[in-house]
Amino acid sequence: MSDLTRQSAATLASAIARREVSSEEVTRAHFDRIAQVDERVHAFLHVDPESSIARAREVDQQLAKGELLSPLAGVPIAFKDLLATKGVPTTCGSRILEGWRPPYNATIVDKLNAAGVVSLGKTNMDEFAMGSSTEHSGYGPTHNPWDLERIPGGSGGGSAAAVASFESPMAIGTDTGGSIRQPAALTGTVGVKPTYGGVSRYGIVALASSLDQAGPCARDVMDTALLHAVIGGHDPRDSTSINEPVPDVVAAALKADVRGMKIGVIKELKGEGFQAGVLERFNQSIEILTDLGAEVIEVSCPHFEYALGAYYLILPSEASSNLARFDGMRFGIREDDGKDRSVEEVMSATREKGFGAEVKRRIMLGTYALSSGYYDAYYGQAQRIRTLITRDFAYAFSRVDVLVSPTAPTTAFKIGEKLDNPLAMYLNDIATIPVNLAGNCAMSLPIGRAPEDGLPVGLQIIAPPMADHLLYQVGSALESALADRWGGLLISEAPTL
Repeated sequence: MSDLTRQSAATLASAIARREVSSEEVTRAHFDRIAQVDERVHAFLHVDPESSIARAREVDQQLAKGELLSPLAGVPIAFKDLLATKGVPTTCGSRILEGWRPPYNATIVDKLNAAGVVSLGKTNMDEFAMGSSTEHSGYGPTHNPWDLERIPGGSGGGSAAAVASFESPMAIGTDTGGSIRQPAALTGTVGVKPTYGGVSRYGIVALASSLDQAGPCARDVMDTALLHAVIGGHDPRDSTSINEPVPDVVAAALKADVRGMKIGVIKELKGEGFQAGVLERFNQSIEILTDLGAEVIEVSCPHFEYALGAYYLILPSEASSNLARFDGMRFGIREDDGKDRSVEEVMSATREKGFGAEVKRRIMLGTYALSSGYYDAYYGQAQRIRTLITRDFAYAFSRVDVLVSPTAPTTAFKIGEKLDNPLAMYLNDIATIPVNLAGNCAMSLPIGRAPEDGLPVGLQIIAPPMADHLLYQVGSALESALADRWGGLLISEAPTL
């Protein structure tokens, strides 16, 4: 493996800016890495080395002329395959969008292009972001770089696996119920779900519009902060975008100090159902935060036990509406045998062929929950639970600065182990879902490996809306302390591929 693929995004950007290495060289090194390992990992759905290397040359020319001052100029990145990218296949991991090339870019893509970041390609994902393991992709599962027989989490397992396997120094994911944070925990990477509305959703194919949020993935806290700073900010094309300055996440990552901070351990997210090794690493991390000068207390959020049920009514309901546009009439595949078929028959045949089992399951569930006579009993009641969860957070944040929990209840399970048990699959997001229901921001930080299986464990840090900087302040402090005290227990070496 090239030394260039082992470097952080910040280190690469600095070397490129000083002309010690070119963006083209860095980009080529990462494509060499992709060629070496991705047949086994399957992190990417689409790459175009020729176009990417040409773009890297352009960036090198701009830097030579002093035209680019971005802190990430010339650094490669991978995009989850539901960000619209002009002229580039965008499938959302679904056969129904096979061959679709958007005529426009998502705002995030435009921002990163303007910053001189070089796209490596599009990463695999659960179909339309519906899943917790990336096994529901219409193009086959992604494998966890730490153990190729295991899942990398989902729905953004491709982005997390690309970063963990050193195929890309950073990536963009989306998080509707944990789809950035849970893969980060299972692959030993850092993933952040920003405040809802803190990063533009324009050009991101919607799953559940009141829950979806794009965010950064990387191998350390500073790289994640640098990426967050580029993609964050108000976008008038997104009606949910917050018109406020982006918190200074980079300065917070540099501060890396928790002295005097109050940190709350969520009582409901550290007990039954959580793997012993996950809790062991979590408790050790809490001890370190205390040693660093934080005051740690236990906080109860009593309505969190209803979060999973509420989420799996709200998300399918919004998904059934958002996915109605995929009908074989306007874009994507069309199942038409050439016979005299009605529009309704063509739509039905297209959706039957193009959608996978999990997508169909959630569309049917959501349509039922919104139907006449059931709306108040199901969707309306779920929204009431959402309000109670938001109040739980508000009360907790009146007592503490941030909250913490394990990110995922277990380490990565084997591919196929839970595929036939939807409820067992859904329980993987039990710790991450409340954040999306309330619109808070959260980070998953690698805190070592579970003693039982040697697989990565993640700690979740949660902050109030528009307090994203606190994630980076706490995360960076804990990251530094883990590196100093635990050495080999930290996820620092390359997975065996």
